[in-house]
Amino acid sequence: MDHTTLHDWHVAHGGRMVDFAGWEMPIQYTSIIEEHQAVRQRAGLFDIGHMGRLKFTGADCCAFLDGLLTNDVTRLEVGQVRYSLVCNEAGGTLDDVLVYRFPDCYRLVVNASNRGKIVAWIDQHLGDANVQMTDETFDTCMIAIQGPESLALLQPLTDTDLREMGYYTVTDTSVCDHSAIVSRTGYTGEDGFEVVVNSEDGLHVWDSLMQAGQQVGLLPCGLGCRDTLRLEAGMPLYGHEMDESVDPLKAGLGFGVKLKAGQFIGKAALLEILSNPKETRRVGLVLAGRRIAREGAAVFAGDQEIGKVTSGTFSPTLERPIAMAYVPSGHSSPGTRLEVDLRGQRIPAEVVALPFYKRTSD
Repeated sequence: MDHTTLHDWHVAHGGRMVDFAGWEMPIQYTSIIEEHQAVRQRAGLFDIGHMGRLKFTGADCCAFLDGLLTNDVTRLEVGQVRYSLVCNEAGGTLDDVLVYRFPDCYRLVVNASNRGKIVAWIDQHLGDANVQMTDETFDTCMIAIQGPESLALLQPLTDTDLREMGYYTVTDTSVCDHSAIVSRTGYTGEDGFEVVVNSEDGLHVWDSLMQAGQQVGLLPCGLGCRDTLRLEAGMPLYGHEMDESVDPLKAGLGFGVKLKAGQFIGKAALLEILSNPKETRRVGLVLAGRRIAREGAAVFAGDQEIGKVTSGTFSPTLERPIAMAYVPSGHSSPGTRLEVDLRGQRIPAEVVALPFYKRTSD
């Protein structure tokens, strides 16, 4: 398995290590609930070095990426970050990504499980474009600090005024006197930042953030609470809510698709899908009781099976089981009563608006 820069730290500090997309990563240190609540109430620190980091230079970068991604890269200003998707010719989702614009280059952050596939896809479509792609995944360290205290903890370690950074922005700066890229996005529903530094500087930055966070109760966090946090925030996960059989429109990700601008791989198929919608919607479900609906659990309206659960967990914030599922649009309105089959037992469930959780203030 591959190891991030911080692998030895995780092992030395009791991280429960698991195989995730070919990377040995911590799923938790203490408990998923404790780490989850730290992020919601104070701050949590995540090693996200397994995420793919691709750099693009050359005169044709903008045009090439605009033809690769579903969102409008041509309107991306320096310092902006945009959510987008990579589709195949049939409109199926190869990955969801973040695209960053810098003064002299563009960067993509892709899912760990899809990095090899996306690199091969890009190589396949480069042709004679004046574009150079560099895979920086193994040469850099990527850390996320998430939670209401994240700004206060990171600010003293950098010379950039983080208060001036809007949501979905990025800047070149320094962190702990190391050259760094800092972005403000996040995958938890909380405010937070991502820090990318050279691999040899990663441990120093991680230790500095851990030390700074002692006064507020910051915790190192694993993949376990990253999943419960993103599910509460209603954020889709590749391999669950989307894959190559699911188009972005069905997944409710139309905001990341530029059907009125430019040309990109899969656009014609998505226009056809838009003109003949299948009327299936991604919805949130809140279940009765405390049993968790796992991926693949059947969703029923009366005696009719109408859909499948794509992700489910017990929400530490709501203290109830929650899930996401695909159901026909006629059963997708908030308040609709459905049932979920959990090992042969039908459990009542109610459709609710996504996200399940939204922070009340910045």
